[in-house]
This record gives sequence, C-alpha cells and structure tokens, in this order.
Amino acid sequence: MSVNQTTADDDAAVDIKEDAKAAKADRTDMVGKALGLLVLLGDEPRGASAAEISRRANLPFSTTYRLLGSLTRDGFVDYEPDGRRYHLGLRIFQLGQRVSNHHGFAGTAMPVLRRVTEQTGEATILSVRDGHHHLTVNKVDGPQMFRVTSDPGHLGSLSTTAVGKALVAFAEDAEREKLLAELPLERLTEKSITDRDAFRAEIEKVRAQGYAVMDEENEAGMRAVAVPLLNSQGHAFASLATAVPVFRLSLEGLEAHVPLLQEAAAELAARLPQR
Repeated sequence: MSVNQTTADDDAAVDIKEDAKAAKADRTDMVGKALGLLVLLGDEPRGASAAEISRRANLPFSTTYRLLGSLTRDGFVDYEPDGRRYHLGLRIFQLGQRVSNHHGFAGTAMPVLRRVTEQTGEATILSVRDGHHHLTVNKVDGPQMFRVTSDPGHLGSLSTTAVGKALVAFAEDAEREKLLAELPLERLTEKSITDRDAFRAEIEKVRAQGYAVMDEENEAGMRAVAVPLLNSQGHAFASLATAVPVFRLSLEGLEAHVPLLQEAAAELAARLPQR
C-alpha cells in the first residue's frame, strides 16, 4: 500500500469519527431543545400553540413541531385539538410528585394541612415559587360542596394570589426587588393589581402585617389568606393559605384564621426541607 493510500485511509477514519461525534452532539442538542420546550410550557399555565412555542424557543417551526409530537407521544405534553394548544402532560406531573415526595413535602405536609382544614372547614393550600409563578404542591379540600380549583401541579400568578404575594414579600431582598421590577402584573379580574407602584405598596403591607390576602384578584368569587414558611434566614421557601368562596366568609372572618396558619407554617418550616 502506498503512503498516499495510507494517508487517505487515515483521513477517512478521522472523518468518520468526527461525523459520529457530530451526530452524537446533535442528538444531545435535540434532548436539550426538547427539555427547553418543557420549561417554556411550564411558564404557560393556559398552554401555547406550536407557533408561539417555536417563536419563544427561537427554533424552526418544523423542529418545534417534531419535538412536540415526540413529547406528546410519550405523555410529557398534552395537545388540545380544539384550541390547538399544548400543555404539560401527566408524566411531568407524575415526575414532579416523585420529586416532591423525595424532598419530603407531600408526606410531611399533608397531616398538617388536613389538621388546618379540619379546624377551618375550608381548603388549605401549600405552594412554592417557580420562577414568575407559584406552584401548588399540596392541597386539602374542605368538606363543603364548593371546591377550590388550585390542584397540586397548578401554576398560578404571583401577583394576584395570596400565596404568591407571600412568596414575593418574604423572598431574599435582591430577589424581591427583581420580582417587583420584572414580575408580569396580569389582569385576571377587575380587582387585579396591575400598577407597579401599587403592587410594591401591597407587598410592603404584606411584609408589615406578616400575611397576604387575595380578595377576588385572581378569580371572581374567591378570596384567600396566606402566610410564609420561613427558613432560618427569615426568607420564604413556601407559603400556606386558606381559600374560601366570598359568599361563605368575609375578609375579616378569613383573616381570623391567620394565627392558625402561622402556627401550622412554623411547624412545617421546622419539619420540611428548606429549598
């Protein structure tokens, strides 16, 4: 074999190896892109179309559509044909519940939530912050017929909910200031606070009184009161709320449950892993 032939064979072998590396990198990159789509959908509690997701992810529509199809097939994403919108699927919720169980939230918190509901007769909700949203970790419904719709896995607004306001008000100082400056102030009802100065004043009020209230700002006909679960530095790593329909309890009557919630929050703060 000639020297030239040997050199050509060596170059071909190098090219094959480089092609294999590139193909492997491309597959890894596609996994990252798919995970990125899941993160984007997590910020869209009402779901999003393929075109909206493609635009937000800065990906070609064909790539986005193909990835969404694979994620839907495997149960990580749900597709709503009527609105042509995609939502996080059941498998994501199942994985989230496993993480919650692993960190001790589900098993440890549930008895305390049940005890609060037994004493108030109303729904008790435990939430944590997930970026610009709150995530419902656990909920115990009251014995009444009227049911609160914030189930575990629900992503909700930080600015229009009692649990969200408590999480913002007692976040670390730098993080709180960032949220006050950047948090989208959604108008979900006529009572939602959409003025940034007014929202800052509301958060200062929450910090001063130690609890937050929601009076039909997130959903017409509903009100809630929430307290923070504080870590050793005095910052919120979760929040605990009682939610009721407005026809069943006045705002003053709801605020009367604050001492009970604060007692339960202190117990949970001592028992739950602080993230």
